[in-house]
Amino acid sequence: MTCANDLTNEYQDEIHRPMWPYKFKFKMSGCANDCVAAQARADCSIIGTWRDSIIIDQDEVKKYAADGLDIQMDVCHRCPSHCLTYDKDTQELSVNAEECTRCMHCINVMGKAIKQGKEKGATIMIGAKSTIVKSAFMSWVIVPFMKMEPPYTEFKEMMDRIWDWWDENGKTRERIGELIYRLGMGEFLRATGIPAVPQMVYRPRANPYVFWQKDEIED
Repeated sequence: MTCANDLTNEYQDEIHRPMWPYKFKFKMSGCANDCVAAQARADCSIIGTWRDSIIIDQDEVKKYAADGLDIQMDVCHRCPSHCLTYDKDTQELSVNAEECTRCMHCINVMGKAIKQGKEKGATIMIGAKSTIVKSAFMSWVIVPFMKMEPPYTEFKEMMDRIWDWWDENGKTRERIGELIYRLGMGEFLRATGIPAVPQMVYRPRANPYVFWQKDEIED
């Protein structure tokens, strides 16, 4: 709520009396469960996350096993990146932190045994809206992890660059997501100085949108 209050007060004119081609919305969720559906409803979505490993309480894991939870089937097998391993003999759960996508499934099922990591921040996403011209848009990930601490200088400086680009290139009533769709994500990233990262693409080998530029290719 501190972040929402800060951005609302900081950007009163920008949000309520927009100077750009069209309106701009912020929405925030505390975790990847995204109960307010920010990823589908906001030009900029701020989704709470963590950067270090999840915290596992092995004593609580044993209690879940004693209560009849099939940890192997209901937790490990349903982990999208299969980063969890359960040893039935010792009744201990381990995680490959590098493969964890922070989807919240294990935490939702075993809330007493598994906690989020301590290094908290947010994933920043851009471009969601429901539109008549190009149908509905879901957000793109542009920053997988950013520390969100007052006065949120890093986030605000990034938003200033994004808004400048939108203001310069957007058509009348064209939301930021539609502009990115029209000119391309590569152009957006180069103009705003945001580095390309793997989290931006669901299947990089099938639908890449960042290409080599002519000045980057040697004859």
